[in-house]
Amino acid sequence: MTRSPALAVREITSDQHLAAIAELPSVSFLQTPAWGVVKRDWRSRSVGWFDGDKLVGVALVLYRKAPRVRRYLAYVPEGPSIDWEAAATGGDLLRWLAPLAEHVKAQGAFGLRMGPMVVTRRWSNATLKEALADPGVTRLRDLPADETTATGTALAEQLTALGWRAPADVDGFSAGQPRHVFQLPLEGRSADEVLKGFNQLWRRNIKKADKSGVVVTQGSAADLPAFHRIYAETAQRDGFTPRPLAYFEGMWAAMTDEAPERLRLYLAHHEGDLVAATTMTRVGTHAWYSYGASTTAKRDVRGSNAIQWRMMQDALAEGCAVYDLRGITDTLSEDDSHAGLIRFKLGTGGHAVEYLGEWDLPLSRVLYSAFDLYMKRRS
Repeated sequence: MTRSPALAVREITSDQHLAAIAELPSVSFLQTPAWGVVKRDWRSRSVGWFDGDKLVGVALVLYRKAPRVRRYLAYVPEGPSIDWEAAATGGDLLRWLAPLAEHVKAQGAFGLRMGPMVVTRRWSNATLKEALADPGVTRLRDLPADETTATGTALAEQLTALGWRAPADVDGFSAGQPRHVFQLPLEGRSADEVLKGFNQLWRRNIKKADKSGVVVTQGSAADLPAFHRIYAETAQRDGFTPRPLAYFEGMWAAMTDEAPERLRLYLAHHEGDLVAATTMTRVGTHAWYSYGASTTAKRDVRGSNAIQWRMMQDALAEGCAVYDLRGITDTLSEDDSHAGLIRFKLGTGGHAVEYLGEWDLPLSRVLYSAFDLYMKRRS
């Protein structure tokens, strides 16, 4: 059997990285050069896989310094962007991952973490509704999926055989990127078809917002302080730690400078009062709802439903195939505080997706174990 020629990994420019992304239907917004600018606490580098002189894959690698030593955790969030299907079915995964591991190790990395955007399982809207109504079903991981992908299964088996550590099953949201997300398919559908796919409550709330006079507009950098004001209110109400205004200002500058459509701000007003605000990111045919905020006052005018519907319509009009409502937890128990989140997203008529998750490859077992212990103590 003839082996495929070895691939080389080396640093590339931001322009090379963006040109490669433009040739693909989509990659995660976390795999754009702009995201490296946003993550100021990490050192970022764009890298490429070369087959001879041909660039055949790209990644944004973030380096996080370990305490007290000049060594790093190399992290590829929701990436890299390579032909995962060919790598999995061809049984040639080492050809792709070995040169990446060698490259980051030469940069001082003691460990490599990646989270490929490879779907392993999907659950339909109907399956999820039945599960939520069944008190005997409490975890998504235990619910038989409507679809299990061959690529995801093959990759998990090969990664394990190559010494990568699988993501742990956790309750609630964990550090890193969500393994389970909720997506609304848009491809081949009209706005009317999408709206008809919503449940009765969503359609009623959208109609109520319209009758109440809620107006949704796109904002600019000048509107970020107003967004942040109600975002901080939302954080206090829901019990999470908000990011500072400077973080969003930096994100806006970096992402909109890279591409105008990369980040958008939406504002929902009722009689002059800001009642909801959200951000949407887009790369190619994939749009993500990324941050959301709403006021406690005037919740009855349903600004949150109106603003989501506007973002979905804009994504649809611009040719997006997927509107991604991002993370959901593994819980399907009504007793869990996160159950309301999946119910809200379920009302759009979309489905749940499980990605391959974030896998780790220790490059120095001693330093990797020490860093892992350090991070567990911090959490």
